[in-house]
Amino acid sequence: MNITGLIGELTFKFSRSGGAGGQHVNKVSSKVTLQWDVASSAVFSAEEKAVVAEKLSNRINKEGILQLESDVDRSQARNKEIAIDRFLRLIKDALVPTKPRKKTKIPYSSVLKRLDRKKQQSQLKASRRPNLDD
Repeated sequence: MNITGLIGELTFKFSRSGGAGGQHVNKVSSKVTLQWDVASSAVFSAEEKAVVAEKLSNRINKEGILQLESDVDRSQARNKEIAIDRFLRLIKDALVPTKPRKKTKIPYSSVLKRLDRKKQQSQLKASRRPNLDD
């Protein structure tokens, strides 16, 4: 994965952040919104774009733009670094192929144990019932 090319495709928007910081919050645009257009990316192939779009569909809007926000730090530069790190981690995790599930058969001995337990429970409950044959 070409990280520098990928970072070059990102766009950033800055806005005022809420939360702690006192008067500093009202003056400085430290909140960072990272945006990446999945469909127009030149770094990934069509198959990789499809995988990313599928796995990160909950973070991609109707226009096909993936958005991440960061307002953890008071520094705009630090928030930008945090957003980029989170973005790269998301993309790497999305591109890891999922392992196919291997079907396993329940062992015959386990089936017999379960049926035996059911039989014992049935006998226990039957012994608690009053005898109505009289």
